[in-house]
Amino acid sequence: QVHLVESGGGLVQAGGSLRLSCAASGSIFSIDNMAWYRQAPGKPRELVAIITSVGNTNYADSMKGRFTISRDNAKNTVYLQMNALKPEDTAVYYCNADVLTVARVRLPLWGQGTQVTVSS
Repeated sequence: QVHLVESGGGLVQAGGSLRLSCAASGSIFSIDNMAWYRQAPGKPRELVAIITSVGNTNYADSMKGRFTISRDNAKNTVYLQMNALKPEDTAVYYCNADVLTVARVRLPLWGQGTQVTVSS
């Protein structure tokens, strides 16, 4: 089995920062793209940022310049550094990874989600 475990969410004041982490564990051969999504109450899940296995990144327009996605391939971990947080960034943040298992089965995995709340 392969799992994604997220950490780092919490409550922060507007203008503050948080760093999310998501670690993949289990029978992993390799991980292709890793990404962060978020879902606010009453809204659909949206892409925040994505990073390829070689470090190419892409961001949603509203996150550019404030959020930074990075990864440590040796630790099978992806990070999301969030700066200048706004109340509208309040959401459950989900990690996503395109995992190839040692059995050569490709699995699109989701983490359990971590709550980020930004107070005004």
